[in-house]
Amino acid sequence: MPSQFFGLNIAYTGLQASNAWLTTTANNIANVETEGYSRQEVKQEAAGALRTFTSYGMAGSGVDAKAIQQIRNEFYDLKYWNSNATLGSYEMKEDYVKQIEDYFTETDMVEGFGSIFSKMFAGLDEVYKSAGSASTKTQFLFLAGNMAEYFSSMSNSLRKLQEDTNLEIKNRVENINTLGSEIASMNKQINTIEVNGIIANELRDKRALLVDKLSKIVDVEVQEIPIYTEEGGKLESGANRFIVRIAGGQELVNTYRSNSLECVARDYKVNQSDAEGLFDIVWKGGTPALDEFGNPIEQTYLEKMSTNIPLNIYGRNLNGELKGLIEVRDGNNEEYFHGSVIGSEPYEVDDEGVGTYKLVVDASAGYLMDITKCTLDSEPGVIKVSNRNFQYDGWEYEETTNEAGKAVGRYTFFINENPESFLAKQTVADATIGTSIQYQGIPYYQEQMNEWVRQFAKAMNDIETQAKDEKGNNAEVLFAGKKKTEDDMWMFGDDINEFSSKSDSYYQLTAANMIVNKNMVKDVSKFLTNRDPDQGQDQQDILNEMMDVQTNKDKMSFRGCSSKEFLECVLADVALNSSNARTFSKNYDNITKSINNQRLSVSGVDNDEEALNLVKFQEAYNLSAKMIQVFTEIYDRLILNTGV
Repeated sequence: MPSQFFGLNIAYTGLQASNAWLTTTANNIANVETEGYSRQEVKQEAAGALRTFTSYGMAGSGVDAKAIQQIRNEFYDLKYWNSNATLGSYEMKEDYVKQIEDYFTETDMVEGFGSIFSKMFAGLDEVYKSAGSASTKTQFLFLAGNMAEYFSSMSNSLRKLQEDTNLEIKNRVENINTLGSEIASMNKQINTIEVNGIIANELRDKRALLVDKLSKIVDVEVQEIPIYTEEGGKLESGANRFIVRIAGGQELVNTYRSNSLECVARDYKVNQSDAEGLFDIVWKGGTPALDEFGNPIEQTYLEKMSTNIPLNIYGRNLNGELKGLIEVRDGNNEEYFHGSVIGSEPYEVDDEGVGTYKLVVDASAGYLMDITKCTLDSEPGVIKVSNRNFQYDGWEYEETTNEAGKAVGRYTFFINENPESFLAKQTVADATIGTSIQYQGIPYYQEQMNEWVRQFAKAMNDIETQAKDEKGNNAEVLFAGKKKTEDDMWMFGDDINEFSSKSDSYYQLTAANMIVNKNMVKDVSKFLTNRDPDQGQDQQDILNEMMDVQTNKDKMSFRGCSSKEFLECVLADVALNSSNARTFSKNYDNITKSINNQRLSVSGVDNDEEALNLVKFQEAYNLSAKMIQVFTEIYDRLILNTGV
């Protein structure tokens, strides 16, 4: 038979449970606008029944409030993180591609390529009309200089934009490190509490909010694994391992340990028109070399890349704002240097035995066999053979045929390290500079401008250099390239099948350094307009051919279009990329909001629902109190009136 006070104890447990529900409801209402807060509820169950040794057997002993737990759906979290990462990527692209589009777009307020190009040929037409006039020649050369300045300005603007994306990449890396450190700290606080059997709801919400923020910067994978009291045991300790992986599975956080990323500035350029010091990203953790006093020795780029594990920034699984920034900064439309190593040999060895070696690479891609599309930098660079980096000081190119009789571009790189022992271990050795990136980023638009100015300059120069002065001397080139360190010009040779990183060829001409021949600007009489000066100034055959370059595809063809259609070709690319980024950004913004709404439908606080809970559990509390009152009256009767 149960105790006479058994009913009073049952009522008391109901009072406790109702009070727990009321305080939890109050907490939910107070946090209705708190970012990242998850709705909480009381986990309760019937208390264990007691044997009464009576005819009715077992008697219930009330209710037991086990815990206050958050309501959260991990599936919606996963969907939100994936969608948020894609949204971050397209938002970055939308922002930067819109700026590129603004650079190229011509308006009534901004004079662009079309207007400048037309004015230049209008000036050329004036030269044709006024044979031998120095003033019209001066005006034409000025207008031609305006066109060269347009491309120089565009190239510098894109380079500055590339520098901006580079700094944003560094900023995102710092954010990743900060968030990783905060998540690791939060893990320690959570485990310290939960090992005592208490659920750290608020701390778990804060940690999930940190992961939300991280998911927009880079793709995330989260795994929570219970820790057992003993190896192979089944009893959970209450603590958990919490692992966060990014960039396709690379570990950022493992419970209390947070791995850090570091930006390493390149001391070389992947592409000829790249900005200086673009960052690669590595995981900190390599052991630095120390000097005799135990101080770290400053490492070169290659040393840092070899002693630290790189973050796979070009991997297919990378997502988030970091991916968008990387693709805008480095996107080359899958046009990068790649070929097969066919051999190496000593080139030059000094008295101390230090040698320079030739690394010979055959490239068969069409764009690697066209001087106007060449993007290799003329400065010392880095070439990757299989998985090994070699630094080169220069290179040469020639068009030839391989053993199979197929036309190839043969590149010879001059490197400071003997690769023979390494190559001997490779069955097939592939060489690459840069990486294939399926996006039209800043390097792509730089290459498009370089390609156009090389083709246009060559077409105009080939015509101009056929002109002769009264002494029978051929004219100089009309368009030249400004050298970096000398007050001199690249004047370009005729050979397009053989050139090098240092030769005076059209490879040296870029949108950034295109100028009008300084000699002609100083003395306009050097701008010659006919092949046979004996026929007089009225014979303007050179000018006729130059005028033809504007529309005649046989004179110059850029992507199957005439020279004047350059802007239409490039704007078509940038407008399509801008439209895609804008459309996908809007779509994924809607998708992310929809998923978040689904998530909030489970974990969010609803005022109406909490108001109902408030009334419901107030009534339950009152009933439990009424029950205590009833039992009090019973005990009064029992004790006072029966003499018990």
